[in-house]
Amino acid sequence: MLKVQYKKELVLTATCQVGSRGQDVKKIQEWLCINAPQHPHAPIATTIDGVYGDATALAVRNYQKAIGLPSTGVVDKALFARLTQPLQKAFETQLPPNGGLRSLVVKYADNHLQNHPRELQYDAQQNLGSWVRSYCNGADGTPYKWCMGFVQTVLDQASSTLNRRFTDLMPMSLSCDTVGTSATQSRSLVRNKDVRINPALAKPGDIFLLRNAQNSMDWHHTGIISRVVGDCFETIEGNTDQQGSSNGTGVFARTRNFQKSLIDVVSVQKLAD
Repeated sequence: MLKVQYKKELVLTATCQVGSRGQDVKKIQEWLCINAPQHPHAPIATTIDGVYGDATALAVRNYQKAIGLPSTGVVDKALFARLTQPLQKAFETQLPPNGGLRSLVVKYADNHLQNHPRELQYDAQQNLGSWVRSYCNGADGTPYKWCMGFVQTVLDQASSTLNRRFTDLMPMSLSCDTVGTSATQSRSLVRNKDVRINPALAKPGDIFLLRNAQNSMDWHHTGIISRVVGDCFETIEGNTDQQGSSNGTGVFARTRNFQKSLIDVVSVQKLAD
């Protein structure tokens, strides 16, 4: 794989407890907040400030209790591995090379979906946290819309399983415009007007690009097509939400009507051949 930033997010350099400070503590606090939606009855969300105070220790004890461990309030490497297990599962699960590239793209995307990738929002910033940094090659913060980072991570996993490089199809980039322009030049972009006439031009495992205006080269959101049903795509996409925002909070499965929206498609056929 080319996108390996996630490995840094799995590392805790030292055991942390009340009185600890620094990046390790900040990562622990982030992961407590990331895990909070999966434990709605356990108060584990806490302030993210890099200072291991009483509130962080209490959040850790609550998390330990929620997963059936002794409530020590101390985070060692083993407990941090439990906190970060969803990220590890999403990035390190190896699927058998069956069914071809497109099938693998959908399966890897679904594996991420099942592990609940979420961004964080704090200090008046959004698009923060370990998931975002993993998708965006170490970067996070408000400017880093991470939908393309998610798509390229999934494509990287699928193509690597088949001993190929996703960069043979597109440049590594976080920009929908860069990928859309490259796909136009390589003739792997299928325009919305053509998909509307012939939906069979879009296939599960291909990449959709939401376009801002008719006949433009301006795209603002992307995701994986998991199924084509009539006039609609079923999708798995990052940096969205239940309303379909192009700057949301997590990875979600959605439906999008390509007859009513300007949705272009990047075919992965070049890698699939």
